Amino acid sequence: MPGERVERRLAAVLAADVAGYSRLMGLDEERTLTQLKTFRKTVVDPGIATHRGRIVKTTGDGMLVEFASAVDAARCSVEIQREMAQQNTGVPPELRIEYRIGIHVGDIIIDDNDIFGDGVNIAARLEGIAEPGGVCISDDAHRQIRGKIDIAFDDIGEQALKNITEPMRAWHIRLAGVAAPAIPSNSSAIKVRDLALPDKPSIVVLPFDNMSAEAGQDYLADGIVEAITAALSCIRSFFVIARSSAFTYKGRAINARDVGKELGVALFARG
Repeated sequence: MPGERVERRLAAVLAADVAGYSRLMGLDEERTLTQLKTFRKTVVDPGIATHRGRIVKTTGDGMLVEFASAVDAARCSVEIQREMAQQNTGVPPELRIEYRIGIHVGDIIIDDNDIFGDGVNIAARLEGIAEPGGVCISDDAHRQIRGKIDIAFDDIGEQALKNITEPMRAWHIRLAGVAAPAIPSNSSAIKVRDLALPDKPSIVVLPFDNMSAEAGQDYLADGIVEAITAALSCIRSFFVIARSSAFTYKGRAINARDVGKELGVALFARG
């Protein structure tokens, strides 16, 4: 109703989903669902409860979680990703269930136990550029976390997040055994060093354009890119650039030669 008071509060919002979920379901629906339920029951849900998070809602492969503290959100995400990595030991890469996680601290709107607003949208977009098994956080979240947790961060510079008006500086939480992202930023204002071509065929699958009239179909195009990247990664004679690095070019007008220099690749696939 007009004039009705809107309930707001400051919160740390964690968005997570399973990388390559559609591909995993295509390979084996029953196995994927059983594994996902097991991970939720034994790793994810207990971790969220331990760090005082509130699961706002879940989708088939993802969830939205609210924390009162950015420190709690970060600790929770790191513990979940480390435990998931241990559980995936010995599992072929193409069969692993791996979460991507994004965290942002911002103002949210509360309505009937659901949450809305830029605080939620930014967390979801950061999740989209996180590595499978990784955590990407906003600069606002980084300011709340740094110095309070014994973890390292990689500055990936300003990121042009879909449907977010201004570029936002973001960071990857560096987990044990995980290399730093190949590309520090997708901002044209920040110089990235040119990478030398590797000694074997190198390829990057750049984000596909959604040619349909429905903006909501972007997820399908992104899923195809994920599937192709994962399939190419199984070919040992190829050097394949990670999905998160490729997606820093999403929605940008690019020059193939420049991208090749920045990523150190010679072959491109783009829809």
